[in-house]
Amino acid sequence: MSLPRIRQDRTLAYVVPLVAFMLIGGGLSLLTGFFDGFFYEHENNPWWQSYPEHWIYPLQTLLGGGLLLFWWRHYELKWEPRKLLLGGLLGAIGIGIWILPTQLYEWWGMTEEEPGGWKQRLGILPRRDGFDPGIFESPAAWWAATVFRFLRAVVVVSLVEELLWRGFLMRFILNPDGDYWKVPFGTFSWKSYLVVTALVVFIHSPADWAAAFVWGTLMYCCAIWTRSLLACVVMHGVANFLMGWYALSFGKYGLW
Repeated sequence: MSLPRIRQDRTLAYVVPLVAFMLIGGGLSLLTGFFDGFFYEHENNPWWQSYPEHWIYPLQTLLGGGLLLFWWRHYELKWEPRKLLLGGLLGAIGIGIWILPTQLYEWWGMTEEEPGGWKQRLGILPRRDGFDPGIFESPAAWWAATVFRFLRAVVVVSLVEELLWRGFLMRFILNPDGDYWKVPFGTFSWKSYLVVTALVVFIHSPADWAAAFVWGTLMYCCAIWTRSLLACVVMHGVANFLMGWYALSFGKYGLW
């Protein structure tokens, strides 16, 4: 297939950015983990070996952003202020529910790193180990890592995930053998709700499954209520921004 035909393919425009984003992230993480485990002493590594997410995430951001720009003309992102406001409100509610378990860990004065049982299944954990720009002593490096992390979470992740889950998959499930692009965005179906929400849940770690189920349900409702893909993107972006702020403010780096 020639490059012009690839650029004209609407399905590729909605599917490839997230697939490429996940492949480069997962592939590079596995590769660096292999070398770190077999060839290096972790405590003596330079930052790019000990904390590969600090260069993998920017690569994902650039790749995902480039693919979005390449196919930008296909995306139905309509500016409808009331719908976008509802999306932002749902994003704040959804992320409040997502971070509640780890906040309960603090409110209850828990000390176990792995409490086990129902608490662990609900994500009532300290969530302190994760992406921490504080590994850099240089303020410029800290800001660069932080800005790229927010750009990845708020802009790129919000777009690539909503394009595939809501923009493509919700339609495809309803008419896989026909022209699924004729299915109006936000068309309700229990089948599409269950399949899309289940996939959203299972791409997260088990500690986040309960929160991801609530999140996926709210996001599906946003798509149904607003029939606006941009409202879903805004919901996702607001949620990821608030999660990033919370992670940095309270040392909950394991959330993002």
